[in-house]
Amino acid sequence: MNDRSFQPHVTVAAVSEQDGHFLVVHEYVNGAERINNPAGHIEDGESPEAAVVREVMEETGYHFVPESLGGIYVWRRPDNSETFVRCNVIGHCDGHDADAVLDAGIIGPQWYSLRDLQNREAMLRSPLVLRSFREYLDGVRYPLGVITTLIGP
Repeated sequence: MNDRSFQPHVTVAAVSEQDGHFLVVHEYVNGAERINNPAGHIEDGESPEAAVVREVMEETGYHFVPESLGGIYVWRRPDNSETFVRCNVIGHCDGHDADAVLDAGIIGPQWYSLRDLQNREAMLRSPLVLRSFREYLDGVRYPLGVITTLIGP
C-alpha cells in the first residue's frame, strides 16, 4: 500500500493562554464562520517555529513567542479524507499590532476560556482545537529542541 499521491498537509497551530483564556481566530471556511487556533501551513524553507510566529501575526496581529511543543496530531477530515499533520506550538503573546492587516478570510482574534470554546463546539474548525487546549491544561509539553529543521542541499 504505497500511494505516491498521498501528500498530507503539514501545519502548525499556536496555543497561547492568558488569564485562563486562549487565543483563537474567527475565520470563514467554505462560507461558514469557524473558530480555530491561529494556524497554517509550514512554507518551503521555514521551520515550524518560524511558521507559527508568522501565522499568528498574519491571523491575529499578535507577536507570538514560542516556548515549547505541544501535541503532534495526524488527522483525516471525515468529509473529504484530506490528511493533516499538525504540530501545536505553545507560547505567549508579547504585544499586539492593532493595525496589522489580517489574512483574507480572517474575521479576527478572540480570547476564550475552555468553557467558552466548549459552548461553541459546533463552530470549531476541527476537533483538534479543543484537544490542543485540553492537553495544554493537562501539562503536555516538550522542549522546542525536539524539533530539528534541516534545510539545505
